[in-house]
Amino acid sequence: MAQLFAQFLKDRSGATAIEYGLIAALISVALIGGAKALGTQLNTTFTNLKDTLGNNS
Repeated sequence: MAQLFAQFLKDRSGATAIEYGLIAALISVALIGGAKALGTQLNTTFTNLKDTLGNNS
């Protein structure tokens, strides 16, 4: 039983999987934030373009 417990404590594959999961989650949050900021900027640009074209008609 003690040998099984010692082997369990030495096994780091679960910790590595959790670390990779946390890294993937952090990258996902960064990508979502960047996409949202880009979307807001594009919306502003197209609104300005629409207003400019509307005023020239």
